[in-house]
Amino acid sequence: MRERGAPRIHQNRAVSEIGYLTASVPLRLANAAATVVLPLLAVQQTGDIVAGGALGGALVAASLAPSVVAAPLVGALLDRTPHPRRWMMTAAVVQALSLLSAAGLGVVPLPIIVVLLVAGGVASPFYLGGMSSFVTDAIADERRAYADDGVSYNIASVGGPALAALVVALADARIASIVTAVVAALGAVGMLALHFAPRPRHDDLHLGRDILRAVRALTRHRPLAAVTASGTLSQLGQGALPIAAIALAHERAASADQGAWIVTAFAIGALAGGVAYALIPVRLRPEVVMGGGFAVVGLLTLGAVADLGMPFTLIVIGLSGIVVAPSAAAMLLLRKQQSRARVRSQVFTIGSGLRTAAAALGAAIVGQLGGAPAGLLIALIGVVWMASAAIMLAYPRGAQPVDATA
Repeated sequence: MRERGAPRIHQNRAVSEIGYLTASVPLRLANAAATVVLPLLAVQQTGDIVAGGALGGALVAASLAPSVVAAPLVGALLDRTPHPRRWMMTAAVVQALSLLSAAGLGVVPLPIIVVLLVAGGVASPFYLGGMSSFVTDAIADERRAYADDGVSYNIASVGGPALAALVVALADARIASIVTAVVAALGAVGMLALHFAPRPRHDDLHLGRDILRAVRALTRHRPLAAVTASGTLSQLGQGALPIAAIALAHERAASADQGAWIVTAFAIGALAGGVAYALIPVRLRPEVVMGGGFAVVGLLTLGAVADLGMPFTLIVIGLSGIVVAPSAAAMLLLRKQQSRARVRSQVFTIGSGLRTAAAALGAAIVGQLGGAPAGLLIALIGVVWMASAAIMLAYPRGAQPVDATA
């Protein structure tokens, strides 16, 4: 009987993983693709690089910035609603409609498009950090669940821009916006196969107090504070990489366009590392995987400072991507283990929002250092990763999970 039952258990686990990825990947992929589609669409519509670039930047900002502001409210809503999946599906539909409206640039009044993109930005925390906070409802094995969640993000980071570039090359940016909207809609359909259990109900449902509880957990609960600070700071370096890669490629390959290959090497490495981490059992504690991984990423990034040619640069940056994926998965697991059920979605959405803001800040800072040597920029990124690893030294040794507490 046991032998006959074992394959069924394995099959159910595989089905649950596929179901989660079927819903999460399209939504996150569409979100990543939009950051490429919107600027290209603006340039195509205006016919001018400068004006189109300015308009495209404004459209991207309209679609991304609201997520940081909305994150605490979205998390609080998911922590108290009896129907979390319904809210996530609604958010997915809003995202699809916002991307579809962008395809009407030049036909639909611009204020309407901006309003819908802002609505899409408000909706994004539902299927980013919000969905991550419920992943163990779909996939029972915690380590595997957050490894798969990391794979979902990595597929999106690689596939989103690639999908956008492919459709633009074969058709145009307007069609790419429509395709991206359809992909988001597929994610909404994928939600139908998932079941997310509501959080335990409490008598005190005051929104402000709930948000304050989450903020206190993020700042005063030492294990969670260390994970949040380390994870946020690391994104300062990761967000800076695409900008620094352009300068690095310009110096070493005499072509700024080669910078895309450096970023691609990192993204492909992260995807490979995420898949490997999901498939290969790891016995190390998650805080060791996270902190140790960040340190290795920092060392590899510092290794890229040595000008040994573009192939060497691609290899070490690709290796750093392989290492960063298990670290990110461990970070997600620690968020879950060190947050009480009552504030868990808020912990995830706020944490995701902080990382998004840090990545944008990292890109902006390096952008302002455009005249600096590329090696110096890469060295600074490596130092940021090392500092992120150092923060994890503050993680209390032997800290026990608190996630079973309501």
